Formats: sequence, C-alpha cells, structure tokens
Amino acid sequence: MDEAGAALRHARASRGTTLDRLVTLLQFPTVSADPRRAGDMRACAAWLAGLLCHAGLTGVTVWPGRIAPVVTARSHGRPGRPTVLVYGHYDVQPVAPRAAWATDPFRPVQIGPHLHARGASDDKGQFMAHLAAIESYLATSGRLPVNLTLVLDGEEEVGSPTLVAAVARRWPPLAADLALVSDTWMLAPDHPVLITGLRGTLGARLEVTGPARDLHAGAFGGAVANPAEALAALVASLHDKAGRIAVTGFYDQVRPMTDAERGHLARAGPSDASMLAPAAVAGHGEPGFSAFERVTRRPSLVTTNLRTSGAGRTVVPAWAAADLSVRLVAGQQPARISALLRRHLRARPPAGVRARLHVQGRCPPYNLSERAPVARAARAACRTVFGREPTMLPSGGSIPFVSAYAAAYGRDVALLGFGLPGDAIHAPNERFYLPNLFRGTEACIELYRRLGAG
Repeated sequence: MDEAGAALRHARASRGTTLDRLVTLLQFPTVSADPRRAGDMRACAAWLAGLLCHAGLTGVTVWPGRIAPVVTARSHGRPGRPTVLVYGHYDVQPVAPRAAWATDPFRPVQIGPHLHARGASDDKGQFMAHLAAIESYLATSGRLPVNLTLVLDGEEEVGSPTLVAAVARRWPPLAADLALVSDTWMLAPDHPVLITGLRGTLGARLEVTGPARDLHAGAFGGAVANPAEALAALVASLHDKAGRIAVTGFYDQVRPMTDAERGHLARAGPSDASMLAPAAVAGHGEPGFSAFERVTRRPSLVTTNLRTSGAGRTVVPAWAAADLSVRLVAGQQPARISALLRRHLRARPPAGVRARLHVQGRCPPYNLSERAPVARAARAACRTVFGREPTMLPSGGSIPFVSAYAAAYGRDVALLGFGLPGDAIHAPNERFYLPNLFRGTEACIELYRRLGAG
C-alpha cells in the first residue's frame, strides 16, 4: 500500500476541515507577553491537546510552563526508523497598534487567497500544515513513516523559557534523532527556502536611575542629572554615525563571509529594494554590506523601546529604561557579548545617575550543513511538491528553542517554512497565503516519507 499516496489523497479531501481548524485556532488570543491572556493560553493548549488526541497521536500531555503550557504528543510505532521532533508555537505577538488593523486580529477573515489574523503565519498556519499531514497518515495507514514527537510551545515569542530550561536538563520528551520546524518564509509561493542558519539573541533591559523619586521639572530641571537624557546618550553611544556597532570588541568573534558566500546571497537572496520596500524608508546600517547580508550574516543591536517613570509629565524622571535586542552571528557567544556591553555602558553614565544592564534571555546562533541528511530529504521533498529544490539561505530571525536544542543535543534542525515575505508577521494585518497551507501539508507528507525511507 502506498501510505504517502493515501495520506495525500486524505489531505486534499480534508482541506475544508483543516482550514476550519486553523480559523478556530486563530480565535484564541494567545499573547504570551500579556499576563491577562493566561486563561486564553490554557484554553488554547487544552483545545490543541484535544485535536491531537482526535488525530490519533498518543501520550498527549499539557505540561505547565513558566508562562504558558507546553503541549506534547507522540507516535512511536516504527521500530528502527528515526525519531523526528516537530516543533511549533501557538503563542503570538501583541497586536498593538490596534488601530492599524483593517480587521479584528482575533476574528480571522479570508480576503482573496489570504487568511488575515494575528498568528496566521507566525506560527499557527505553518504548524497546522504538519498537523494535517500527521492526521492524514494516521487516518489512512494508522501510522507515520517515522517515529514522531510533537512539541507545541506557548512561550516562543517570549524566549521559550520553559523549553530552553528543559533542553538544558535533557528532558526525555525531547529526545529525537532530528527536528523539523516550519516557522520561516519562502521567497515566493512556488519558491521554497531551507534555512541554513539563524542568528542568536541577547535580550536586555538598560535601566538608568537617578533621583529617589520623580522631581518637578521647574524646581529641579538643570540642577540634577536627568536619567532620560543619560539613557539617550547611552543608547546613542551604541552605534557610530555610519551605523556600525561601537562597542569595543563586539565584532572580534564574527566570522568573515567568503566571496563565494557573498556571491550566493547576492544571487539567491532578495535585493535591497525588495528587502526595504515594506519599510518604506531608506536603508541604513553597517557599511559595506547589502541589506540581506546585514540581517542574516552580520550582527545587529536594536533599541526596541524607550520609557521613563515620568510617563509624559513635566518631571525629571527617577528612572529611564531601554529594551535592547541583540542579534548574534556564527562565532559570537552571548556571554561574551553581554560582558562587552556591560563594560561599554559602565564607563559612560554621567555623575548623578547609575546604569545597569539586565540580561533577560539569550541563545546562540544556529547553522545547518547543506550536506546534512535532513537537508537532502527536504530538497527532495520540495522537488516533488513544488517542482524545484529549496533555495538554501540564512535567516535573520532567531528561534531560541532551535538554537538551544541543536547545541545541547547535537541534532540537525531543518527549518522549512511556508510563510511569505509579505505576511506582516509581528505587525498589523498579519496574513497567511492559504495555498501554502495546503502545499505545505503535502510537503510535510512527502518529507516524512523520505525521512522514513532513510
């Protein structure tokens, strides 16, 4: 019996059901960064657990997490075949600014071939393709071509603290021979991409404190050091005028790109014009590199938020803070970079204020060899489903679980995503191209078949 063929026919006949399930999933407002959504996170995890049981997976468990539950399940009925860990996340980014949304972010709306909702592309629509493929095999053959462990994370958008800690202690449910993740992008609907690398991350909060309480700006302005002004100066000191990071030693561990690598990125990656079109602003950053090189093979340091205790009142604020997002590339270690940042910031505050850097999360970079067996299987699966091999490209993004898992277990992780560059992930009006849901399901069916065949 052709198990993959039967699964494919079932998946095609069940497209309406798959879409209905995705619509239901998107209605859960699973914003992990918002403590008020804790009940919604638990409700979504319970709904997913029910869906996995219905699909025929075993050992379905909802594990309590530091912020939100982790849902796991398995299908281990193939002795001698590899165990594949499939990872996805059901939490989403906040929706602000709400006024910028053309539709309700948690009431999915189909407009043409796109389904609009928060989380549609990142990552609910993408991991739904895996769930549909898994159910299609189990509904027709009663088994998968591989042993499978499924992990659905409720904390990815806040750094996956529960799973990163679980990786560090070698949590048994995570044991596998390799891992698959669909949480990335394609160049176009018919042009898949296999991600060859992720940047590492270092998240930090820079806090500057001064007076014991907020002080009236008229009574104290000009007489005491201002934490807001000191913070502005510190943030400005992190880059030179050209856009290069000005922290001494920051680039020391960065591995230089070869001419061959730069040529490949120039040919296969997006142009500066297409990269910057959604931003609607001129490019800026480290000189001598294309926009795509800057966001994939060069490190970055981005200030993502600024705030003070003054909250808009006419006061000298008692404190001011900035959120920093540092992206790291091959060769860089988060611990060393955090030490360099602390040294840089410690030397610069003016008298009368104190500056502290609070590191809130970090993960190393990740790279996949193009010669890895899972990469060969992914290329073959894409040839079958999309009619072409995936382009091998690095990503500027970070997935803490992937980096931690690969480093701790020494396993390859293949990132074969079904999103598109125009999906507006992490932004208002996020959407998912529905043909990618269905072709993604078929790609998963074929990929599982090839991994099982060895």
